Amino acid sequence: MSVSPVKRQKMESALDQLKHHTTVVADTGDFNAIDEYKPLDATTNPSLILAAAQMPAYQKLVDDAVAYGKKLGGSEEEQIKNASDKLFVLFGAEILKRIPGRVSTEVDARLSFDKEGMIQRARRLIDLYKEAGVGKDRILIKLSSTWEGIQAGRVLEAEYGIHCNMTLLFSFAQAVACAEAGVTLISPFVGRILDWYVANGDKKTYEPSEDPGVKSVTKIYNYYKKFGYKTIVMGASFRNTGQIKALTGCDYLTISPKLLAELSKEHVKLTPTLSVKEAQACDLEKIHLDEKAFRWHHNEDQMAVEKLSDGIRRFAADAIKLERMLKERMFSTENGK
Repeated sequence: MSVSPVKRQKMESALDQLKHHTTVVADTGDFNAIDEYKPLDATTNPSLILAAAQMPAYQKLVDDAVAYGKKLGGSEEEQIKNASDKLFVLFGAEILKRIPGRVSTEVDARLSFDKEGMIQRARRLIDLYKEAGVGKDRILIKLSSTWEGIQAGRVLEAEYGIHCNMTLLFSFAQAVACAEAGVTLISPFVGRILDWYVANGDKKTYEPSEDPGVKSVTKIYNYYKKFGYKTIVMGASFRNTGQIKALTGCDYLTISPKLLAELSKEHVKLTPTLSVKEAQACDLEKIHLDEKAFRWHHNEDQMAVEKLSDGIRRFAADAIKLERMLKERMFSTENGK
């Protein structure tokens, strides 16, 4: 049934309706997109920072990060690492001027299997934010949802009061382990789950309610709410607005500027598909996962195993590209190149 132009003007956009039921987070490092869509929170990752750092508008931040790395001195590698950390924090601090909530900043994906390395890098990022006048209550540290990452999250939350966002989450086992670790937030990757099923199965299109990524997040949400876990579920990595609308009512959804724009132009009625009340009535059994059980259950999910390793490699590759860009800025003129 078509909606008359007059009613359409009165009806809120799908994005505005979504904000009544779900906390909307901007998945970008681009300040203009944040200003336009006014999300509560924002998330960044190496790929997003790499893209933003190449835009002319953000060259001052890159220059400031380069100057910081040089000022601290040390080996070439140390200077680049310090400049890279500083660049992430400079972007995060600028984003926080534009949003009322929190920004997510990612620990280097190359540390994904190094629990102590992740803890040290997370604390370093929090110290850099403190130097910039930003308290840790406004930061979510993003960690890969490996067993080591989840245990690093447990320590950072319990011992240091550092809030963590567990990223690259594809399996139910990862979600259960994150809840048991008491982390602040998880980011299950809806779109990448769909990508895997499209690439590896006969079915190439899915209705939103049957979308494998949507079904994964729905199960995790229901499990958390049924058993009273406080960890926030934030659906991430969307391929279309249908996936987003099918998760209306989820705690948080982090959405790219392209899909935020599409939602802002849509005028269809949204009704929550997820709710605490319905979750508590679900027929789900509580499980406990130690390291051996986690590794087995996660390993049984071929999609999750492949997408986790692929995601780590992709983020690591973009971190390396970002470091190369910084290295060129920092050392090529000195070397007369």
